[in-house]
Amino acid sequence: MARKSKDQRREQSKTPPPFLARVGIKLDPTQQREILGVVLFAFAGLTLLSLSHVTPSVFTDAWANVLRLLFGWGAFALPILAGIAGAFLLRRGKTGEPHVAWGRIFAAEIFFAVALGFVHLLTPIKPATPTAPAVLPVEVGEGGGFIGWAISRALASVIGNLGAGIVLALIGILTLPAIIGLKSTHLNDWSESLADRAASAQSESKSARARAETKLKSGNGSTPDAVPSNATLVPPPVSNPKQIPLPDPAAVRPRPTLKPMLKPAPSIILTPRNRPRPRGPQLPSIELLDASNESKYGEVDAKRKGDVIIETLANFGIPAKIVEVNAGPTITQFGLEPGFVERRTSDGQMRPRKVSVNRIAALQHDLELALAAAPLRIETPVPGRPIVGIEVPNQSISVVSLRGIMETDKFKKKKSRLKVALGRDVSGEGITAALDAMPHLLIAGATGSGKSVCINAIIACLLFDNSPDDLRLIMVDPKRVELVNFNGIPHLLGPVVTNAEEVVSCLRWVTREMDSRFTLFAKERVRNIEAFNEKMTKSNGEHTMPYIIVLIDELADLMLSAPEETEKQLTRLAQMARATGIHLVIATQRPSVDVVTGLIKANFPSRISFAVTSSVDSRVVLDTPGAEKLLGKGDMLYMANDSAKLFRLQGCFVSDDELARLVHFWREKAITDMSQVATEAPWKNTGDAKEGSDDALIVQATTLVQQYDRTSISFLQRKLGIGYPRAARLMDQLEEHGIVGPDEGGGKSRVVIVAGEQVKNFEAEEPPKKKR
Repeated sequence: MARKSKDQRREQSKTPPPFLARVGIKLDPTQQREILGVVLFAFAGLTLLSLSHVTPSVFTDAWANVLRLLFGWGAFALPILAGIAGAFLLRRGKTGEPHVAWGRIFAAEIFFAVALGFVHLLTPIKPATPTAPAVLPVEVGEGGGFIGWAISRALASVIGNLGAGIVLALIGILTLPAIIGLKSTHLNDWSESLADRAASAQSESKSARARAETKLKSGNGSTPDAVPSNATLVPPPVSNPKQIPLPDPAAVRPRPTLKPMLKPAPSIILTPRNRPRPRGPQLPSIELLDASNESKYGEVDAKRKGDVIIETLANFGIPAKIVEVNAGPTITQFGLEPGFVERRTSDGQMRPRKVSVNRIAALQHDLELALAAAPLRIETPVPGRPIVGIEVPNQSISVVSLRGIMETDKFKKKKSRLKVALGRDVSGEGITAALDAMPHLLIAGATGSGKSVCINAIIACLLFDNSPDDLRLIMVDPKRVELVNFNGIPHLLGPVVTNAEEVVSCLRWVTREMDSRFTLFAKERVRNIEAFNEKMTKSNGEHTMPYIIVLIDELADLMLSAPEETEKQLTRLAQMARATGIHLVIATQRPSVDVVTGLIKANFPSRISFAVTSSVDSRVVLDTPGAEKLLGKGDMLYMANDSAKLFRLQGCFVSDDELARLVHFWREKAITDMSQVATEAPWKNTGDAKEGSDDALIVQATTLVQQYDRTSISFLQRKLGIGYPRAARLMDQLEEHGIVGPDEGGGKSRVVIVAGEQVKNFEAEEPPKKKR
C-alpha cells in the first residue's frame, strides 16, 4: 500500500478531534496516540508484574486472580498484546493516522477464545487425595480459565470432548488466514497476472508480424497515406477486445480535437453538428436487453386472504368490506371500506357511526398473525381515496425487467431526454419519471436493499436515449465495485471518481460549470438549457449544450471525509443547477441526520427509500414511517416532487450481462466513430486539487502575517474566517513559499521570515521545492 504524502500526514495530525475541542483540551491526534501508547505500556508492565507476583500487594494480587480466573494461562497474553499495541501507537505517532485492521483484530479475538477452550480440554483434572477433593483447573486459574471452560464445556456437552477438540482446532485453523491478511483475491490476482503476461506476449508477437507485413507492403510501392496530426484515437478498455475491430489508421479522417469544459471558456463540452432526436443507428437498440417474460400479476389466494382480513376485523368488532384488490409483483393491496357501528349519542339514542381508521391500524400485528405474513403495511387512508389500504406480501416476488417498462406506451410517450424507468406499483402498472422534472433524486436504503441496481437502471435508461453529444455523466463510486464498470464509455466527463479526496474538486468544478452556463445564458438572453439549445439549433445548429448528470453511489463516505465542503457544494448545486441542465442522483445506505442533513434534504424533493432498519431512518428520508416495513430486494417507496403521495414500487432489475452489452456497444462505437473518451478528468487541471491552493487567499494571508513577528494556525482562523483544516493547509503553503518558518512543535507559533516589500511579487514567484 502506498504511503501517505507528507501533506496528508501533517493535515491529519493537526486536526483536533471534536470531543476534545468541546471540553477545551488542545491535544492533536499525534499527542493523543503517544499518551495512549504510554498508558498501554504501563498497563502491560503492571499486569505482567502482577501475574509474576514480583510486587505483591492487595491490588496486584486481586488483579492477577481476576485475570487467572477469567483466562487461565492465557492471562499472560494480555500484557504482551497491550505492549504490542502501545508500540504500534508510538511508532505511528510521527507518521500519521494508524490504519487499524479491525477484521484482523476480530479474527485474533476468535483465535484467542478458541485457544483457551482447546487448552482447557488438554488440561487434566487434579485427582482427589485422602486429604483434598479433586480440583478443576478453572478453580485454581489454570488451563483456559472460565472462558475456556465455558467454551469447551458448551461444545463437549453436545458433541463430546473429541468432537469439541476437532471443532475448536478447525476454527483456529480457519481464522489464521484472516489474521495474517491472506485472501482468495490474492490467488486470483496472481493467476490473472500470469494470464495477462501470456496474453501480452502473444499480442506483442502479433504486432511484430503486422509491422513486418506493413513494412513489406510499403517497400512494394503501397505506402499508406499519412495520418493527420489532429486525428486522435483513444481506445477505451473493453470487456472483450477481440470482438471490436480497430479502425485502419490509413482510413482515419481529420477530426477536430474535442476539448472538455474549462473554467474561463463558454460552457460547451462538445460542438455537435446536429442533434438527432428520433432513435436511429447512433443509439443502442433495446434488443440489447433480455426479453421481458413478465405475466399479469395476480395472487392466487387473494380471495382467501381477503376473507381472513374481514373475519379478523369482525372478531374485534370492526365491520368492513373489501371494495378492490390490486395485485402487484411484490405485494397485494386490499382496499377496505370501513363499516358503521351503533353508538349511543348524548340524547340516549342509538345511531350509526363510521369506524375510526385508527382502530384498523392498531390491529396490524393481529392481521399479521392471522395471515401468517409479515410485515404488513397499512395506509390509513390511501391518499386521494376513501379506502384503507392493507398491503400483504406475496408468497413469491416477481422480477420487474427494465425492458418491460421501457416497452410500455407510458414510457415511450414521455417527452423527455432524461426519462427513467423506476418500476411497477401495487397494481402492476409501470411507473416512469424524468430527471429534468425531479430535478434531483435522493436514494436511501440499507445494504442489499437495491440501491445500486436502481442506479444501474437509471444509467441504462439514460444511455439508451442519449448520445454523448446530448448527455455527459460524472460518476462517484467510493465503494469501487459498482460504477467503475462504466469506465470507457464516451458519455463520461472523466474516469469514475473512486478517491474521496477528489470528490470535492469534482463538485467545485461542476459548480463553476454551472456559473459559466448562467453567464452564457445571460449573454444569449435565455432562461434555461432548453431555450439555449433551441436558439442555437435554429441559428446554426452548433454550440448546443449537453445535460450533465452527477451520480454519487455513497454519500455517507463523502460526508465523513469532508462534510462541510460536500454539503456546501451539493446544496448550491441542488438549489441552482436545474436551469443549467445539471442534475444530481445521490444514494446512501446510512440515512442519518448527519449524512442527509436538512439543507440537502430540503433541495431533494424527489426521494426513493428502500428497506431501512428503523422508522427513524424512514422519517429522515420520507418524513414519515413506513420504509422499515419494506421487504427488500427492490421493494421501495417513491416520493415524487409534485405529489405528497408515496408510491410503493418494485424496482426495475437490470442484470450484469445486460449492462455489459450496453457498455460494450458504446465502447465499440467510441472506437469506430473516433469519439473522444475521457482519460483524464477536467477537474484535475483546474489547480484546486487541494482546498488550500487559492492564490488570492494565500496573498491575503501573506499580507496579514507580514505585519507580525510570529503567526499561528489559530490566528489565520480568526483573521480569515476559515476552518482549522483550511488554515493548516494554508500554513503549510506559506512554509513552502518561505514566508513562515518550520513548525517548532508543542503548539508554538511560527516565525515570520518574509519582508513586506516581497508580498507584491508573490504571485509571480514559484514556491521552492522542499528539501528532503
